[in-house]
Amino acid sequence: MTVRQLSLPELAHTCARLGIPGAGLWREPVRAYGVRATAELMRDLGLTVTSLCRGGFLTAADTAGRNRALDDNRAALDEAAALGTDTLVLVSGGLPPGSRDLAGARERVADALAELVPHARAAGVRLAVEPLHPMFAADRCVVSTLAQALDIAERFPPERVGIVVDTYHVWWDEQASAQVARAGAAGRIHAFQLADWTTPLPHGVLNGRGQLGDGCVDLRHWRRTVDTAGYRGPIEVELFNEELWTRDGAEVLAETAARFTEHVAGP
Repeated sequence: MTVRQLSLPELAHTCARLGIPGAGLWREPVRAYGVRATAELMRDLGLTVTSLCRGGFLTAADTAGRNRALDDNRAALDEAAALGTDTLVLVSGGLPPGSRDLAGARERVADALAELVPHARAAGVRLAVEPLHPMFAADRCVVSTLAQALDIAERFPPERVGIVVDTYHVWWDEQASAQVARAGAAGRIHAFQLADWTTPLPHGVLNGRGQLGDGCVDLRHWRRTVDTAGYRGPIEVELFNEELWTRDGAEVLAETAARFTEHVAGP
């Protein structure tokens, strides 16, 4: 999504040229190009699919909506397995229309995970619950903190259900560092994603993620925090940014790699 202006082949070839060893992929471009074709492309270029995004949206209160969501997530698990990634990122979903019951919605997320874990085990894929900033609780994700995500994940084996640490969504939370340590001790950090926080936020809010180093997040602190917690997996940069999407995608990828070196990968 950081460079959604690139086609999937353009993304893969540019990553290979820049020495970026892998990419977290989104389902829509993968489906458009073809799951098998994507897997072959990435493999042929020596690239890893670090994660697949996204599953989730598991908060429907009606039986039909719940069943549709479960079927879609089972399909996403199969797609992740076919791509060779062990991680499916989950965005839990917001409140159903007319509802004000956050606790009930979170419980439905846990109930849905219980349904999905057997399929995840068979596929060899982990379910990674991503908390989103509270401004998204109503319409996109009722799981707002790492503590809430872990309270749900800990009902299941750590090799099946864990969490995503995304700096854009958790940088503000004074409990987040302690929760990263909690997750790391149990082997539940399944993905680590970076974006900066810049203001003012754009209209619509969703596409306001800042390029690394442009905002107020101490990105190197977060790198140290997840390192200390024992995480040794890929580090993804995920930017939804209208201005970046208008630029040359290869230029944006090169800039992002340079910013990573400058603001994240240091001592």
